Amino acid sequence: MRPALLVTVLCGGLITPLAVQAGLRVPAFTAYLDPNPEGARVSSRSGITGWKDPALKILWFGELKEAGELDCQLALRLPENGVSKLRLSVAGQARDFEAKGSGAGLVMASAGSFNIPTAGYHCFTLESRNDRGAVFGDVDALILDGPATTNAHFNMQARRNAASVHLVYPVPKETKVAAFYCEMTGLDDPLWSYYMACGWHRGYFGMQVNSTTERRIIFSVWDSGKEAVDRGKVQADDRVTLVAKGEGVYSGDFGNEGTGGHSHLKFQWKTGEKQRFLVTAKPIDATHTIYSGFYFYPDQKKWILISSWKAPKEGGYLRGLYSFSENFGGSNGHLRRKALYGNQWIQTETGQWRELCTATFSHDPTGKEDRRDRFMGLENGQFFLSHGGFSAGYTPYGEKFNRPANGQEPGAMELPAIPAH
Repeated sequence: MRPALLVTVLCGGLITPLAVQAGLRVPAFTAYLDPNPEGARVSSRSGITGWKDPALKILWFGELKEAGELDCQLALRLPENGVSKLRLSVAGQARDFEAKGSGAGLVMASAGSFNIPTAGYHCFTLESRNDRGAVFGDVDALILDGPATTNAHFNMQARRNAASVHLVYPVPKETKVAAFYCEMTGLDDPLWSYYMACGWHRGYFGMQVNSTTERRIIFSVWDSGKEAVDRGKVQADDRVTLVAKGEGVYSGDFGNEGTGGHSHLKFQWKTGEKQRFLVTAKPIDATHTIYSGFYFYPDQKKWILISSWKAPKEGGYLRGLYSFSENFGGSNGHLRRKALYGNQWIQTETGQWRELCTATFSHDPTGKEDRRDRFMGLENGQFFLSHGGFSAGYTPYGEKFNRPANGQEPGAMELPAIPAH
């Protein structure tokens, strides 16, 4: 039995507390706001507050595994005598309803019954029918009941990011990988997307959408040690140090995901256009390796250096090779992100190129239960990663894919020289 929810309702003009069977309670803090809100906020403590713009829509997404009748209610807070005119839409049906404020606790407002014709993902869209400046109410939860809720699946966590997804490239343990090459094409470009082409045990290299006007090419290398948050706590003999960086490249520190050296070039890479990335490893003694990130600059048709870092407690080559796609801002985690990853090659310490045609799918903990809209597959002879969008189906963790070999090795590349160190 689902828990009861104590709310306040109006009964014959009297405000009366009543224990109402909650049904399936989908918290407001799991919803998305569309378009970007003016003053409205989503928080795990207060739900959705500051809703004043009638153009703003509140969106919940969930997988209904059964067709049938669905009863919908809204739990919200309203000042005494406040009236909020609302509309809820799902499965092509819309219902107008009203909520009347009590001034104390939550009020429940029924949107009525809907017929869900087919199983699958559905979007629940809440709109206000009030004029701008009226009191809309602070939304606490969407309450669902009826046959269509049987085994329904919603993300119930405050983290609204789509699951991070990865391609892991198996390489024989004894292989000394001096360079890792990957081509990548971003097909979608929502804000706060990070498409990472070349990852290894000490860093990552890829491209981000940082704002409506800014995109970046990012190369970062982790420090040694176990500090997860504050680079100021990392001892000097555990810190990576900058060897060189390219023209126009910013370099600095990063933390909160491990610590290390960060660098980025602001560049408006284009969706649908293939991008080329290369990471190299050069051991300089028994305990230090210089890692360098090179990017093929499309506008100038040449390879440029993003940055080079000297990493302590190494002395070896690249290992743990992978690519990934990340949604690093949760407010638009309902949007799909998809990229192609192709023509992966490694170069051994003797200069031999070897093509990588196998990759294994994995995802972060969010993808285990909370967000199952995460996929890997093959498209146009390349691997793809896709996450977000609340699309039906999913790719099982650990599934292996093989792309067709193309034999197009990178060959000789004119790379900028790295200063001797």
